[in-house]
Amino acid sequence: MDNLKTALASKLLQVKAIKLQPADPFTWASGWKSPFYCDNRKTLSFPDLRNFVKLRLVHTIMERFPQAEAVAGVATGAIAQGALVADALQLPFVYVRSKPKDHGLENLIEGEVAPGTKVVVVEDLISTGGSSLKAVDALRKHGCEVAGMVAAYTYGFPVAEEAFAQAGVELATLTDYRHVVAEALRTGYITDADVEVLDQWRKAPDQWCR
Repeated sequence: MDNLKTALASKLLQVKAIKLQPADPFTWASGWKSPFYCDNRKTLSFPDLRNFVKLRLVHTIMERFPQAEAVAGVATGAIAQGALVADALQLPFVYVRSKPKDHGLENLIEGEVAPGTKVVVVEDLISTGGSSLKAVDALRKHGCEVAGMVAAYTYGFPVAEEAFAQAGVELATLTDYRHVVAEALRTGYITDADVEVLDQWRKAPDQWCR
């Protein structure tokens, strides 16, 4: 498993889906300042990498959540990957919006999934877990049983781990913060001093500033 996590970390760094800039932080949508940015949607532009992520997610679902009867992607980042995974598994696919449409049928869940269906949720990355677990809540309110969630990447924030535990959702990810930072250090993308900054940020990302 560690070999897989290192392999994907390397591939994400190579296509610049992950950027580490301790000296020039990014600003997340939440307003947090961060020396770390992950954009897994970039993987869709590289056929070999797109296929690698799809197959690893498929294998993870087959191993961890074999009871799944449908796949749900979290909008918008995981719609494409979720659909690819559902197609490979030959399972129905839906996606969950962050909020209902403001016109037409005002759907929150797009597609057809019957109450009682065992659903595995596909996410592109996990930060605080808030938006991911909102999708879980929507599916449960619809009457579905959430078998678990898979994602390509997680920052591994304690707040997310606690939120998933409280929600009773099993999470399986393909790679994570630790493996990305280790690979970035090994390849010379960052220095030991940068690792110290990154680790300080990860301990309290909502309070960190540079």
